[in-house]
Order: sequence, then C-alpha cells, then structure tokens
Amino acid sequence: MQASTSTPVTETKIIMSDPTSLGVFGLSMVTFVAASQKMGWTTGSVYLIPWALFLGSIAQIWASSIDFKKNNYFGAIVLGAYGLFWIAVAMHWATGLGWLGSIGDKADGRQLGVACIGYFIFSLFIMVAAFEANKVFAAILVLINVLLPSLALSIFGINAPFFSTLAAYSELAISLLGFYCAGAVFLNSYFGRTLLPLGKPFGLIRKGPAVHATKEKHLVEPIAAAKR
Repeated sequence: MQASTSTPVTETKIIMSDPTSLGVFGLSMVTFVAASQKMGWTTGSVYLIPWALFLGSIAQIWASSIDFKKNNYFGAIVLGAYGLFWIAVAMHWATGLGWLGSIGDKADGRQLGVACIGYFIFSLFIMVAAFEANKVFAAILVLINVLLPSLALSIFGINAPFFSTLAAYSELAISLLGFYCAGAVFLNSYFGRTLLPLGKPFGLIRKGPAVHATKEKHLVEPIAAAKR
C-alpha cells in the first residue's frame, strides 16, 4: 500500500498600509481648489481639471482599491464612489470647455444637476454608515449632503445666488474638515496612538456579530505582525 504524501502549503500574507489618509487628502485638495472658484477667490474651471483628475479621482480610486483588498468595506465603497464622481465632473468641465470638440447646442448642463441629485441619494446611505465610523466622517458626510443638492438647485436655476453660496461654504468646510481628518489618520497611524481625535461613533445603529468579527480580525492582525 503506497503511503500518501502531502504537499506543503506556504501561505504568504501581504500587509498593506491604511490608504484612508491619502484618499481623504485627495478629496480635501480637490474640494479646496473647487471651493476657491465658488467663493470667488479664483476664476474659471480650466485649472480645476488636473486637481479633479489626479487628486479627486486617481488618489481616491487607488485608495479604494487598497481598501477592497483589505476588506475595508466603508472606505472601498465611499472613496471609490467619490473618486468616480470627480472623473465625471472633470470630463464635464473638459467637454464644456471644448477640449473634446465642439458641442454646439447639443449639451444640456442640467444633466450635471441630475447627477448631483443621484449622488445625494447615495450619500444619504453613506451618511448613515459614517455616523457609526467617527464624528469627523459623519460631519463631512452631512456637509456633502448639503453641497450636492445645493449644487443641483443652483444648476437648475432655482434661487441660484443662495444655493451657489451655500454650496461654496459647504464645500470649503468639507475640505477643511477633510484636511484635519487626513492629518489625524496619518499621525494616529504613524505613532500608533491617538494624537488627533476623530470622535467616537454615535452608536445609534448596532452592528451585527459578523461585522464585529471581521473588524476585530483586521485590527488584531496588523498589531500582531508589528510585534513579530
């Protein structure tokens, strides 16, 4: 009778750093530059496009891809969704400027307003989850849900002066809170302790046991690896 032989299996575990700081920094930069135009500090949208493409979209989408690999569901979906938003906005601006050829009278700019309403609807769901992440994320999502309908209404021409101003201030607040959030995540992760607080979750909605188990696993593994 021939003895069975077993093939040794080698498991390689790749530990990736938290990309949250980079993704949120990308959001902060693009909203800061875009807010400068809405506030009247700068003019035009030509030089907004590079920031929208590289910081608003590529930085967030890359961070989203890392979060997918780390099974960080919140970061993967949120950063990916808003990264794609900024690609579309950059293309909207580029098309309006004639970079892709003459559009004549075929374009209807109100479609961007419709898109903002669509993102507003999805952002309401994200906001619910953000309340169970931390208080800074929650505040950013509340402001995003002020910005998006304000943009839409101003694009539709409904009380445009008021809603344009509201959009400008909410976008500026998003960028400033985002800078704090990105810096806090970076410093807290680098030093391994809380230097800049983000605020505890509100605890309004209880998570299921499967979510807690997955979250605990992803918190314990990097700590154990660091001790080795």
